[in-house]
Amino acid sequence: MRCAEPDLLTGYLNALGLDVDYVRASGNSLYRADSAEPVLDLVGGYGATVLGHNHPELVAFAKELLDRQVPVFTQFAGNRAAADVTARLNTILRRELADPEPFAAVFSSSGAEAVEAAVKHAELVRQGHLSAILSRIEENLTALPPAEAATIRRANAERAATRPVLLALEGAFHGKLLGSAQLTHNPDFRLPFAGVGPRCRFVEPTAEAVAQALAAERVTVTDVVDGARVERDLPAVTGFLVEPVQGEGGVRVVGAEAANACAGAGVPVLVDEIQSGMGRTGTFLASAPQGVRGDYYLLAKSLGGGLAKAAVTLIRESHFRSDFSLTHSSTFAADGFSTALAAKVLDLLEADDGALYRQVAERGARLGEALDRVRADHPDQVAEVRGRGLMLGVEFTSTAPRFGYHAAGYLLREHAVRVLPTASAPTTLRVQPSVLLTDEEIGRAEHALRALCAVLRTSPGGVPA
Repeated sequence: MRCAEPDLLTGYLNALGLDVDYVRASGNSLYRADSAEPVLDLVGGYGATVLGHNHPELVAFAKELLDRQVPVFTQFAGNRAAADVTARLNTILRRELADPEPFAAVFSSSGAEAVEAAVKHAELVRQGHLSAILSRIEENLTALPPAEAATIRRANAERAATRPVLLALEGAFHGKLLGSAQLTHNPDFRLPFAGVGPRCRFVEPTAEAVAQALAAERVTVTDVVDGARVERDLPAVTGFLVEPVQGEGGVRVVGAEAANACAGAGVPVLVDEIQSGMGRTGTFLASAPQGVRGDYYLLAKSLGGGLAKAAVTLIRESHFRSDFSLTHSSTFAADGFSTALAAKVLDLLEADDGALYRQVAERGARLGEALDRVRADHPDQVAEVRGRGLMLGVEFTSTAPRFGYHAAGYLLREHAVRVLPTASAPTTLRVQPSVLLTDEEIGRAEHALRALCAVLRTSPGGVPA
């Protein structure tokens, strides 16, 4: 019987030697089925293993949960672990944001789901504001002659039906589900499905760009005050999504200017900390020291400790709609296993007055120095090293198609170092190891990248053989 042809990605990874069968993982090391040599993993589950692969305390706790036969699926029942995670996250956010306002939590299984939950909730809020404005106008229209009121009512209804828009940054990545793909700037992921997803407008990270976008999307309706017709703005923008550090966009740190401009205009700010949060940049939230403040915070990846699939959408209490739970749910959200494990992850992150955050900052600084030495010695090959903490990107000068995948294949084959490019910036290699990174591992990474630069200098076509 003929086997099915491999998909395009699998075939490509096979050709570059990246489709390795890993059978064991520990810390920053992966072990192949056909070799005892450890592979230094600098991908880190796309940022999901800030505590390393199979952290001993998490593995022991996971075994304990299973041995205790903790119920995993008990929908429409109490969930003490989920409540515990929510309380702990609120304690952390109060500290990080210096803001006492609490946040409600909506759990899910993946980052893309957390994004979609946030967008759905923000749109529910927008619809509520829209209905309230139209209701007030309707009361005022009763003072007009019926024919005149009917004309205004029809025009207002047509404008109110304008499709809302979301704002996101150029270079943004917020997932590949049907809705979240439209919030991802890369046209390869977005355009094939543009006809069936939400409408998004991408802007530069400046207040001026935000102002121009809001002006272009402005929708007004007619009201009547003391017999005179006046224009009223409708809420036409559902929300603004921002990653404080754009991961897939090339590991680029984003300032607060655009987010603050949106907040000042009354547009909800959805802060996507899925890849940058959970301590990866040296603070629990990457956005807090950058001055970004949100109405929503999205967490996933390392929330599950590298063992469970867990995500959460945190919504500011003053913005929260309690009826959202009637319109949004998931079989696998807030299950007993993943939420209990998430609580343990938060324990480890917060232990010893946040010692892990300081360790991330120190290890990240040491790694960044090593990468920058490579850049300084090979400016013809390495354009820039950027990022924060243990979320770093190394951008190469090569313009060769799929350069990053060729480079990753070389580093894995020749040096047992695992990296991958970022999806929307394929000449940028992501470097996202765990906090357990040692000086020896930093040295291995530096040596491997120096060897890559030496090979590139003499390689035809700008890619390693």
